Amino acid sequence: MRRKYEIHIDGRPLVIAGSDELPVPPANWLVLRVDDPREVGPAVKQFEQRTELAGLLLHGSDVPRIWKEFRSRYVFVQAAGGAVTDEQGRLLAIHRLGRWDLPKGKVDKGEEIPAAAVREVQEECGLVSVNLEAPLCDTWHTYERNGERHLKRTDWFLMRASAKEQLVPQADEDISEVRWLDAAEVQRMKGETYPSLVSVVEAWERAHRSRT
Repeated sequence: MRRKYEIHIDGRPLVIAGSDELPVPPANWLVLRVDDPREVGPAVKQFEQRTELAGLLLHGSDVPRIWKEFRSRYVFVQAAGGAVTDEQGRLLAIHRLGRWDLPKGKVDKGEEIPAAAVREVQEECGLVSVNLEAPLCDTWHTYERNGERHLKRTDWFLMRASAKEQLVPQADEDISEVRWLDAAEVQRMKGETYPSLVSVVEAWERAHRSRT
């Protein structure tokens, strides 16, 4: 069982961790000890209301129970995506709704997660040949739709594709552009993308450096 979780709520991180290995939070974080899982709901509500806070750290001796209580408050959604590299070591990115992002999407019922990740990259970027190499990381974030709160887990994978293929943005998914980003562009992307995606890009950078 994992001993630490990080979830983004409206772009702000909420961390669940064990008290015996408590991380040092950055400035302007709310830190609360949870001895009873029933304390999770009021803590999250307080965080949502106090928009001046940069993050929330919930800690306690029973991380699995805290996490189970947190998850029970949401409809779970499984998604998958790819951090795709070309022959020149560039990162494939999509531009959607005013921000740079990485290709990803919901896993269909009965579909294997790695297969879904490859399919989403192909569909959103217009690629035919995409090679999955290895798992990279996962991210969690919440959102509200049709009056229900959702908790989305996205499993990310390292992939390879060729820049010789034509890139075609999937317009019906609000994707306006697909582009291979060089190192300088990747750095700019980290300052302009969703906070939850920065850790994925940084994980891709570490993996890319280890292979070059």
